[in-house]
Amino acid sequence: MRTAFKPSRRNFLKTSGLVIGFALPGAQRLAEAATPAEFKPNAYLRVGADDRVTVVVGLSEMGQGVHTAIPQLVAEELDADWTRVRVEQAPVDEAYKNPIFGIQATGGSTSVNGNWGPMRKAGAAAREMLVAAAAQTWKVDASECRTEKGAVVHKSGKKLSYGKLVAAASKQPVPKEPKLKDASEFKIIGQNLRRLDTPQKVNGSGKYGLDVRLPGMLTAVLAQPPVPGGKAVSVDDSKAKQVKGVRQVIQIPQGVAVLADGYWQAKKGRDALQIQWDKGANAGLSSEGVTKMLTEATQQEGKVARNEGSVGSASGAKTLEAVYEAPYLAHACMEPMNATAWVKKDGIEIWAGTQSQGPNQGILSHVGSVDPKQVKVNTMLLGGGFGRRFAPDFTIAATVLSKMAGKPVKLVYSREDDMRAYFYRPASVTRFAAGLDESGKPVSFTARVASPSIMEASGFMKLPPDGVDSFAVEGVKDVPYDIPNLRVEYSRQEPGVQVWFWRSVGHSQNIFFSESFIDELANAAGKDPFEFRRSLLGKQPRYKGVLELAAERAGWGKPLPQGVHRGIAVAQSFGSYVAEVAEVSVDKDGRPKVHRVVAAVDCGEVVNPEIVKRQCESAIVFGLTAALYGRITFKDGQVEQGNFDTYPMLRMSEMPKVEVYIVKSKEHATGMGEPGLPALAPAVTAAIYKATGKRIRKLPINPEALKA
Repeated sequence: MRTAFKPSRRNFLKTSGLVIGFALPGAQRLAEAATPAEFKPNAYLRVGADDRVTVVVGLSEMGQGVHTAIPQLVAEELDADWTRVRVEQAPVDEAYKNPIFGIQATGGSTSVNGNWGPMRKAGAAAREMLVAAAAQTWKVDASECRTEKGAVVHKSGKKLSYGKLVAAASKQPVPKEPKLKDASEFKIIGQNLRRLDTPQKVNGSGKYGLDVRLPGMLTAVLAQPPVPGGKAVSVDDSKAKQVKGVRQVIQIPQGVAVLADGYWQAKKGRDALQIQWDKGANAGLSSEGVTKMLTEATQQEGKVARNEGSVGSASGAKTLEAVYEAPYLAHACMEPMNATAWVKKDGIEIWAGTQSQGPNQGILSHVGSVDPKQVKVNTMLLGGGFGRRFAPDFTIAATVLSKMAGKPVKLVYSREDDMRAYFYRPASVTRFAAGLDESGKPVSFTARVASPSIMEASGFMKLPPDGVDSFAVEGVKDVPYDIPNLRVEYSRQEPGVQVWFWRSVGHSQNIFFSESFIDELANAAGKDPFEFRRSLLGKQPRYKGVLELAAERAGWGKPLPQGVHRGIAVAQSFGSYVAEVAEVSVDKDGRPKVHRVVAAVDCGEVVNPEIVKRQCESAIVFGLTAALYGRITFKDGQVEQGNFDTYPMLRMSEMPKVEVYIVKSKEHATGMGEPGLPALAPAVTAAIYKATGKRIRKLPINPEALKA
């Protein structure tokens, strides 16, 4: 799994080849299950006698547009009529595993990246089979035929729609290496086509996890330990059982659950529980203590993540040091966590908005003591994911409760339950030092990162022998600037809080750290921050390309209204490059206002430009929310936030104007679910420095520190 997120070219091609050749276990079996009225050359595509094209997608749709982008890949090579294309959520099966992860799961901005080749080949193979079927029908050579908009056309003008070729095409051999189109031939890839998931979300036919209803189903609400790692010592459920509609009270490792006829009854029952908790080792946990632990760790040498040149022997005419800090963050999905589980005699079935179908199948097979093939996962639409729905805590708890109750159980987290469930982005502190020569060019750069390990917390990865969690240092380890002496170290520190993947993972805080420090270096060198960066990116054309495009489109250097200032930052994450310019003012009370954000994006070949833009806009909203407000704090072991009154979201009135410009590229397509986020915070805080002369080295931004 270590190579799942950053595979080598060799491993990536080997994994992709399995999908391309349709040799994955189950793919042929699923293809053979097609009805006679359908042409199903592989597990990902069906063509009906009514000319309808169904693309089966194993990835989760959480608003990021994957249920449109993947069908576009297939439809392009198939030469399908887009008005006849629909999408279907795949079951859990090895045939649908993510080529990069090696498991069926959605995350890491890998969906288009991993499926760019395999899904195009799926469509191209079907196209060649349909052409062969038409040629055989007409008794002509296949080279005399072409395809267009859901039909095979002979040079004489004869035409057969795909639906009329279903039976004949089904008898053709599946080509192992179908010919793919050149990008110049694309008619569907690269177009702003309508999203296939929008109609069902508008008309209400699309179903989320909270929409699930089953006969005899009970709804469960869970009382979780108020302190991470705590456990119930004693439970008095007498008053809870007096609440009308409450059926059972069950204690499980995650806490104490109340099962009832509906959510409100279950919640009232939980509120009536009298529980004595053992708070355990984290009873004294505090945010101040976490900061102290992490900061002190950066004063000591850590495990080496990157070492180039000789930092120790490098000296500069001017030296700088700075310490940056970021807090724990919750995901705050609009649809709180929920899952419905039904443990039956012959297996387990769950209904959940999950990002990890494959892992859930394996994990729940152990929970229910059944073969993994006996676990059926129904993937619902996700009301936000951001990494949170990759975690299995809610599906495990629902399955355990169903097993114990003997009935289908829907477990529902309230907003407070979810925000206090301890699946957070790690808190992190990084200490920087750098030296500049007499011309203002950096000659040395060191960074010491201290944070918990997501790899160890995930349960399916382990720290490598060098002791460096790659998620903890990404965005610092890979700073792109031409600095001859550079060293990055990592110190693993575990305050006792469960940490997890959060949108853009380590890049979310580390790009803020590193790009903000680069801004400090530019200021110390007396140079424009855009020109300073550009001068150090001679070996990084894609970084430089987005940096220059963002600056150009933003009008870098041109006058702004009085009190408005610009900041700039550039980042690479998940193979995509993004530069952002933020225009910001600060009022007399220290409150920043972001007026405009200009983003330049290089994500390789683009499937759907509008989806790319929306993803970038979404990431900017997410990143700005975190920069202005986001933090999870602890006092006496307990989380102080619980809902949007204490964990605010960006308001509509605070939303800046966003402009997104896409670099035309022939590079391999990469993802956009996360890369738009990391550059936002450092661009905003750089502009705040211009406005106030004060550096923001700790998030979220504190208006009190910015008062005039």
